[in-house]
Amino acid sequence: MVLDQPRSTQRYQLCPRSDEPSLVKRMYELVRSRPRFGYRRIARLLQREGWQASFTRVYRLWRREGLKVPQKKRKRRRTGDSRNGCKQRPENVAPVG
Repeated sequence: MVLDQPRSTQRYQLCPRSDEPSLVKRMYELVRSRPRFGYRRIARLLQREGWQASFTRVYRLWRREGLKVPQKKRKRRRTGDSRNGCKQRPENVAPVG
């Protein structure tokens, strides 16, 4: 049966990169120290350290490891009256007593 593909395509064996486990380990260290950084900023830090880590490679490893940036917690809205409010002008002084 003819598939119109070269034989080399069918016989291609992907060779795993030898530095991948150590790169993933370093990614985890950076994520623990900077939890609000996403994959792009982590990739930039890795590149500055001398790793051969493109954004697409880091993104692929990021998804494979299931890493996510935690959602920011919303500020709790304080409810209350204006009795403890700040004065708007210097002449507005709260009465004592």
